[in-house]
Amino acid sequence: MAGADASGAQVKSAVRTVELLEFFAGRPGMHTLAAVQEAVGYPKSSLYMLLRTLVELGWVETDATGTRYGIGVRALLVGTSYIDGDEVVAASRVTLDRLSDDTTETVHLARLDGTSVVYLATRQSQHHLRPFTRVGRRLPAHSTALGKALLATHDDEQVRELLPKVLPSVTEHTITDRERLIEELAGVREAGYAVDREENTLGLRCFAVAIPYRTPARDALSCSVPAARLTPGHEQLIKDALFDARDRLTLATRRL
Repeated sequence: MAGADASGAQVKSAVRTVELLEFFAGRPGMHTLAAVQEAVGYPKSSLYMLLRTLVELGWVETDATGTRYGIGVRALLVGTSYIDGDEVVAASRVTLDRLSDDTTETVHLARLDGTSVVYLATRQSQHHLRPFTRVGRRLPAHSTALGKALLATHDDEQVRELLPKVLPSVTEHTITDRERLIEELAGVREAGYAVDREENTLGLRCFAVAIPYRTPARDALSCSVPAARLTPGHEQLIKDALFDARDRLTLATRRL
């Protein structure tokens, strides 16, 4: 029994460690002990000891006063290792370069993670007016073209199991009703691509296609363009370039 109790405590400590790191990863900047405790709900004494251990190991950093905490450099090393070792990211490099050249806009490779999409790779637009993006950024799947392209590779019941009935609003254009989103996903399946109509960022339109090297798909390509610069001709060029990029990356990942 004593061994079982010790094992249970170790598992609990490991879970709390991961939850703390996810808290800091999702909330950039420095946070007081009280703010962290309010968010995670751990006893103050055990939280403090866990934070001090993570600080000593480099996973968490403190400010000059030693009273505020934020994500440490070790987390960056792990994140970089994930990107560097991912076979899809490696296979997509030439495709992303060509898609960027063909569209002259910002392009992304992203992966579905629960109810979110996470950017794995990006190429910046060649224009002065362009969206800000970074690898590792996490966005709601329901408000992005990337997410909708990936959700459309699931059946309706799977989408219902994954998403709540009421979806968080990101902009005034975000689809917040799950059934309405499911109706749109039917159109995505028919068209072969998804569209974000300023649903995640005002003034920005985005088009995306899923990469079907597995079913349901977990990765997708997208192209983002300021709405002010989007003409019917440019939109068609973007769609054609995405379809071409999808086909090329599908071939490149066929053994994965």
